[in-house]
Amino acid sequence: MPMVDMKHMLQHAYRHGYAVGAFEVVSLDFLDGIIMAAEQARAPVILSLAESRFAHFNFDLIMPAVEAAAMRAQVPVAIHFDHGTCLESAVNGIRLGCNGVLVDLSHLDFVENTQMTKQVVETAHACGVSVEGELGYVPGAEGEGAEIFPGDLAYTLLAEAKAYVERTGVDFLAVSVGTVHGRMKGKPKLDYTRLKQINEALKIPLVIHGGSGLSDDQCRRLIANGVTKINCYTALSDVAAKQIRENVRINTASGCTGLTKDINRAVATEVERCMRLWGAAGRAAEVLAQCQPWNPVEHLIIYNVEGLDHRDVETMMAEGCRVLSTIPGVRGVFSGEAVQTDASYRYTWLIRFCHPAVIDSYREHPVHVAFADNLFRPVAGKRISIDFQPVKPATARYYVEHEGA
Repeated sequence: MPMVDMKHMLQHAYRHGYAVGAFEVVSLDFLDGIIMAAEQARAPVILSLAESRFAHFNFDLIMPAVEAAAMRAQVPVAIHFDHGTCLESAVNGIRLGCNGVLVDLSHLDFVENTQMTKQVVETAHACGVSVEGELGYVPGAEGEGAEIFPGDLAYTLLAEAKAYVERTGVDFLAVSVGTVHGRMKGKPKLDYTRLKQINEALKIPLVIHGGSGLSDDQCRRLIANGVTKINCYTALSDVAAKQIRENVRINTASGCTGLTKDINRAVATEVERCMRLWGAAGRAAEVLAQCQPWNPVEHLIIYNVEGLDHRDVETMMAEGCRVLSTIPGVRGVFSGEAVQTDASYRYTWLIRFCHPAVIDSYREHPVHVAFADNLFRPVAGKRISIDFQPVKPATARYYVEHEGA
């Protein structure tokens, strides 16, 4: 089952008055537990990977597993790159498979935040990727949250929120109305009036960071006022730690696998509880029916060259792989040579785009234009190109059965 467009997913939640959980992945146990819960609850889900926790896992290595889990899930899934530090890190997240991004600039003043977020939006939208902005500041209260998000709470201002969304074009807005990252000290006092005013003025999906520790009633009131994405990590971390302590109690001589036994199930129980509380349970089928699938595009060129020897061709291909892979939305660049010596076409490019939107942005990107005009087109006179998406399995079976393919 394909991933779905994150913007479409959250717009569905906004129209129907529920919230999708963005549950943070820090290990394969967390990943397995989150997907397990989503399938059990038949709920849409967002797998979130935060740059602020990259010290605990290798982002490049875990993303193939995250993407594979999303693609084989029986419920709609989106993958979010959370709390990025700069545009370049967001582009890398897109390259690795994320279809939603947040570059957290909430610590900057309004003008800087707006200008830099606009650059992120322009780049991500050219890749078909949704963008979350953050205005106001959600600090950490204690422990790991306080270390990553130091400083004092700064509420989101209505006038700034209106100007920020208009000037940047963000798809969703993370607001500060009294929540904190990490564990909360006591019951948070949330500014529902502020949230209601922001929601009525913007009419776009709103996001809450610091979803752990909220009461059931607080969650319902947040959702009633436009919150359609709630970030959650600390509650999952706590149940995982509790399971480890229980494993130690049962068997003090346990090795690593014994200590981590059933973490996925503990995480799944908490995730499913949140999904049911936030109203996402049972929504999978309608989200799949109404949201655009997220499918990559393959850009294929087969060609012959004139005026170059074999070594020059290899040099040209190596340079193409190097420069074209830097274009936002390009997930991979592959070059090759025909195995058959009598092939009609001798060489090939296969370039993977994250989304159909990249077809146009890639063609017009100055890096591509310079390479194509100066190094490729002058020597590749005879060529064929096509942009295609993989055939769905059912269609593929039809051709195998009926066409003898």
